[in-house]
Amino acid sequence: MDMILPLSMFLAVGLVLLSGYPVAFCLGGVALLFAIGGLATGLVSVNDLTFLPGRLFGIINNTTLIAVPLFVFMGVMLEKSRVAEKLLASMGLLFGRLPGGLGFSIILVGALLAASTGIVGATVVTMGLLTLPTMLRRGYQPSLATGLICATGTLGQIIPPSIALVLLGDVLSTAYQEAQLRQGAWALETVSVGDLFVGALIPGLVLVVLYLIYMAAVSLLRPEQVPALERDDGDGNDRTGLMAALSGLIPPLLLILAVLGSILAGLATPTEAAGVGAFGTLILAAANRHLNFTILRETVHGTARLTAMVFMIMIGASLFTMVFRAFGGEEAVQHLFDALPGGVLGATVMVMLIIFLLGFILDFIEITFVVVPIVGPILLGMGLDPIWLGVMIALNLQTSFLTPPFGIALFYLRGVAPPEVLTTHIYRGVVPFVFIQIIMLGILALFPQLATWLPHLLYG
Repeated sequence: MDMILPLSMFLAVGLVLLSGYPVAFCLGGVALLFAIGGLATGLVSVNDLTFLPGRLFGIINNTTLIAVPLFVFMGVMLEKSRVAEKLLASMGLLFGRLPGGLGFSIILVGALLAASTGIVGATVVTMGLLTLPTMLRRGYQPSLATGLICATGTLGQIIPPSIALVLLGDVLSTAYQEAQLRQGAWALETVSVGDLFVGALIPGLVLVVLYLIYMAAVSLLRPEQVPALERDDGDGNDRTGLMAALSGLIPPLLLILAVLGSILAGLATPTEAAGVGAFGTLILAAANRHLNFTILRETVHGTARLTAMVFMIMIGASLFTMVFRAFGGEEAVQHLFDALPGGVLGATVMVMLIIFLLGFILDFIEITFVVVPIVGPILLGMGLDPIWLGVMIALNLQTSFLTPPFGIALFYLRGVAPPEVLTTHIYRGVVPFVFIQIIMLGILALFPQLATWLPHLLYG
């Protein structure tokens, strides 16, 4: 009986989501209906819900979350400043004459854009428009080309600065404090967004290396699927290509240095660094002569829309988790984890499997604000390192952009792909990269120092 009502809440949300209604209102509406029913039947009391106003005010008043609109603004403005186009053109000149050279270029440019913007949609659409027609024209296999673009576009979820890490950092910090309070701690430690940024840096780079290894393997084993460009496909000689590559690389590298460098050096918080990055993108746009009132208005409008969506989902998810806890859902989950074989290992594997499966039907924001607040305090109370757990969840959530039928990166690319590219090509193309991400999860599980060494070195 303890599990019936909490499980019914999840089933009800799933059914309402099928209607196509916005996720934020599905979560909040179902929670309100269950809360009213619980109050009417006496299953929950008013005292169980009295903390809701304070929690909602805390969301809006959270200075850490100011980084969300700033990073969104940074990503949208960087897309409009045409930095990505210059990067792709210059890297294509350097690597295009190698078998698989365009693939290597896309991976490296995607990693640089991830460290500059963290916006998956902007990266996938930009690279889809600029590189997919060229790759198809030069003989690249459609499934490989589309899978490579989608997977590389999702690097912005794990390579900082990442909006996913900002949101996860806020949720995990609260969960970590709850876990310590349950254990009777007086002086509470916290896990900050900066900790997750630093912790995700090495795993993100390792994932880029795995993508490059896969591309190298395809180039060696199936070179006909990734042909090199001819000499006349490029512009100029090697020296010209090198100079063009440097001119395209320097602006985003300076931006990365300003944002990530200030965080790593302890000179700025992630929120302050986001402000620096937003201002830096304005300078880049002006330098590229792509800063005017129309572009600024479109950037601000897009930033406001995405930020409003994030905060509405946060509010709806907070209401959902509070009602879920009022029905005893968290205690039921705790009992379930205690009954699993393998202790903390079994519980961690179960949570990662649930997050992976939910990624087929839910966005990373809903999973972050619905699932993590419930399971986070329990797992952290079992002794898991919060930075390692946060990076593991971020890597797992990255797969939600690639897993059909609702992988958002697939939809972004489908919207800009040429007609001859079939949806089945895109679905088949992302499968190897989903497996690579799962392999990366396994590597991080076996070697947690990849996520914990650098934060402990820099911050103790």
